[in-house]
Amino acid sequence: MTTGEAPTLGNRRLNKSVVLKRRPVGAPTPEDFDVVVRDLEPVVESHVEVENLAVSLDAGFRHWMDEGSGDHVLPAMELGQPVMGLVLSRVIESRHQSFEVGDVIVSRLAWQEYSQFNGDSHHVKIHVDETLGLDLGVHLGILGDTGLSAYFGLFDHGHPTAGETVLVSAAAGAVGNVVGQLARIHGCRVIGIVGDDEKARFLVDSLGFDGCINRHRDVAAQLKELCPNGVNVYFDNVGGPILEIVLDHIASGARIVLCGAVATYNSSEKMPGPSNLFSLVTKNATMTGFLTGQRHDHYDEARSRIGAWLRTGQLQNLEHRLHGIENVGPAFCDMFAGRNLGKTLVQLKPTAPEPR
Repeated sequence: MTTGEAPTLGNRRLNKSVVLKRRPVGAPTPEDFDVVVRDLEPVVESHVEVENLAVSLDAGFRHWMDEGSGDHVLPAMELGQPVMGLVLSRVIESRHQSFEVGDVIVSRLAWQEYSQFNGDSHHVKIHVDETLGLDLGVHLGILGDTGLSAYFGLFDHGHPTAGETVLVSAAAGAVGNVVGQLARIHGCRVIGIVGDDEKARFLVDSLGFDGCINRHRDVAAQLKELCPNGVNVYFDNVGGPILEIVLDHIASGARIVLCGAVATYNSSEKMPGPSNLFSLVTKNATMTGFLTGQRHDHYDEARSRIGAWLRTGQLQNLEHRLHGIENVGPAFCDMFAGRNLGKTLVQLKPTAPEPR
């Protein structure tokens, strides 16, 4: 693929960015974001310029859009400034010895068409291997943090064994659908929790789930019906009230894996925790949170196994892809409204592999 230069106006190099126009109240709306055009500055010593090929949309970044939400992971996003996220990029100019023109990387950058960063301090999550012959977008999804979160969460903390019942919330989402597929590959009985019957049918008919629970109905009754012997592994992407319901239906020795808390991201108030944590004691169960980045040394091993399952067809890449920088904000909002299946990303430049 050839590298792309930023558009110009006279002597100015122009860059489109999605900025945080106002702080979301509850679920984000398209009016919380704006697309602006600003100048790209010349690349200075030790810095790198990239063209951004695709933007990953991840619900967890909603947290840092709130006032005073900064922490050791990311500072609170500033009004009027580009929104931060995970981005697939190609280097188009480098004044740093660690980056060469043409390199493809995945890292935390802004929702914009071009970005610049200091090579001395910038943390790259993935140096993409283009020889795999895959669409580069998979490195934002099933071969990126999405697939790795499913892999490390399920296997490092869920420890599933064949015949056990694995329950996963937000099962039609980016991480959840991969968790269910991985558990199925390992001979488990897989039950998903989803937001509507159409998603439930898709997971059962197309991805091999054994059943699904509609979270808008009586979750406890559905759990009792679909998991009569209890839940052995619960992979939790949502937190909130559903976690409390599940705690009443865990089997002896259950493992609960905390990956996300979608139910709390849009809340301006702290939600109360489960009132029945003593179930962990009576059932000799464990509940563990994790961060995918702490397993960085094992990324290659995990990607190798995921890639092998993809090639054999045992694992499907479920993806919701849009195009153009103008669609980034609306697509992020649609994700919270449940209008996506699988991984949501917005493509800005070509990502398909070159013909060989």
